[in-house]
Amino acid sequence: MDKKPLIGISTCLLGECVRYDGQHKLDRYLRDTLGQFVDFVPICPEVDCGMSIPREAMRLVDIDGDVRLMTQKSNIDMTPQMNSWMSKKLIELDELPLCGFIFKSKSPSSGLFRVKVYKDSNPTNIGRGIFAQGFTQRYPLLPVEENGRLNDSKLRENFIERIFAVQRWRDLNQKPKTIANLTNFHTRHKYTMMAHCPASLKILGNLVANHNKEDINSLYENYFSEFITAMKNIATVQKNTNVLDHIMGYFKKGLSSDEKQELKEIIENYHNELVPLIVPITLINHFIRKYQPEYLEQQYYLSPHPKELMLRNHT
Repeated sequence: MDKKPLIGISTCLLGECVRYDGQHKLDRYLRDTLGQFVDFVPICPEVDCGMSIPREAMRLVDIDGDVRLMTQKSNIDMTPQMNSWMSKKLIELDELPLCGFIFKSKSPSSGLFRVKVYKDSNPTNIGRGIFAQGFTQRYPLLPVEENGRLNDSKLRENFIERIFAVQRWRDLNQKPKTIANLTNFHTRHKYTMMAHCPASLKILGNLVANHNKEDINSLYENYFSEFITAMKNIATVQKNTNVLDHIMGYFKKGLSSDEKQELKEIIENYHNELVPLIVPITLINHFIRKYQPEYLEQQYYLSPHPKELMLRNHT
């Protein structure tokens, strides 16, 4: 990979004291662990749009079907100020090669899911922060998550795998747009797609194979849309086992009988959730170093993100 993924993030998650009460919400995993392998673009919509620290707490209020950003006690509508800043900020972000965004959960400006919306003093958890809503509308394909959900190991792995996939796509787009380059990208992500969405693997294969009548720019756009949407699907134990079986089949003429049996048993143990995915992957990578099959050496599935993040170490 040519460079680190560039990730937007709510400023308070990096330990900056920008919240309404003058505090922060430092997430040490994001700042100290993930932060070693990505570059962050910190954004606090409330402070960046001109609000003070500290400031009156805010909430989302449904007024005749229109969700507004209101101060909690003085009931001042801050929506115009937020929207004025946001319209300019989103244009600025167009110039950055963002690969995703991590939002602060429950925030009326940055919460991504289940933010409280008040109507007649009765809150419902159906809202999305004003800035999070604007960002996702403008960049519907970019991976987004919020800090609370990233405590779930499967969601964390899925999100981080997607941001590194987007960076690889951005690296691809720095090269001439050719069928050969796109085909290489597709080939190297075969097992990745098989693990996330086998149906999309077929769709993407057809896009690459039947390209004669399509403009190359449109082809790239259509490919990426299908590719990154498919990546949202969780790579389940069952789908990963299918991939591992395919890889083992690729080795069928190279491995000794003892090595085949060892790999088969390890895959079965993973399928039965006795060992994490990193165990069969480590053994497969050992055999790849030993036998050097070029096709498998190029598969991103076997190393989709930095091993130091230990995303495949859970059962």
